[in-house]
Amino acid sequence: MAILAIGEKVLAGTSGNPAFPDPPVRMEVLEQALDEFSLAIQAQAKGGPLATAIRNNARRKVMELLSRLARYVEVRSNNELPTLLSSGFPARNRSRAQVQFPKAGILKITRRSSGQLNLQESAIPNARCYQVVCTQVGPDGEPVPSRDAGRFTNCRAIPIGGLTPGKVYSFRVRAIGGSRGSGYWSDPVSHRCR
Repeated sequence: MAILAIGEKVLAGTSGNPAFPDPPVRMEVLEQALDEFSLAIQAQAKGGPLATAIRNNARRKVMELLSRLARYVEVRSNNELPTLLSSGFPARNRSRAQVQFPKAGILKITRRSSGQLNLQESAIPNARCYQVVCTQVGPDGEPVPSRDAGRFTNCRAIPIGGLTPGKVYSFRVRAIGGSRGSGYWSDPVSHRCR
């Protein structure tokens, strides 16, 4: 988990670091919280709602400790990147510049229920949402006019409904945002609705 990895780097980087002589969190407390979180992750893999709740609580505790340390490190490093990085925290990119989005890509199409499919799109950083166009493919392979299937914020679960079971549909996706207002359309991917 990313939080655990960052926490371990911060523990190693901040412990005994002369740039951070008086952290608001004792390193022993952070180390204990990281150990508890690591054990909770392992236990959660074997299951159950209780194990998940314990893991979530352990994660929340680590996040709170890291948040307090991050504010301290940001002030103490005084905008000096090498000092900040010596703490184990990664530097944030504060650039607000918009970039041109790459071409989108549909990773997978799966069945949700009769007349519904679920698309999974490759994530594009900083995309506001994903626009989907749906085209029914006729029996002779010729596409019927496309329809806008909507805009979706979760690229891993894009539900497309109102489809006719037994018909083949072609889908294209693009990311909305970036310097041009939208990215390039994905290659079309076809799937038979069940």
